[in-house]
Amino acid sequence: MINITEKAKERILLLRQEENKDESYHIRVSVKGGGCSGLMYDLNFDNCILESDEVFETGDVKVIVDKKSLLYLLGTTLEFSDGLNGKGFQFINPNAARTCGCGESFSV
Repeated sequence: MINITEKAKERILLLRQEENKDESYHIRVSVKGGGCSGLMYDLNFDNCILESDEVFETGDVKVIVDKKSLLYLLGTTLEFSDGLNGKGFQFINPNAARTCGCGESFSV
């Protein structure tokens, strides 16, 4: 399961509106190779749910995850921070053995 905090949900809904996406667009979370720690997170709006995707629903927000990425993301919480220490989405991933300083990449 992927968890989303209230603050992250609010930001996703705001971004969807700003990008003129309707309710058929959901947030797709995936893991790709790259970054300084080897793997990096990717967030996009997507209105195509494949048969092999897992979908997690939290209120007005659906999170789509492909099966390969789900192995790295199980139990992860998506947070949004707008504090002094940085602004943006943060992944609190219990599967990550190491993360880079910016928090955008990780290794297992």
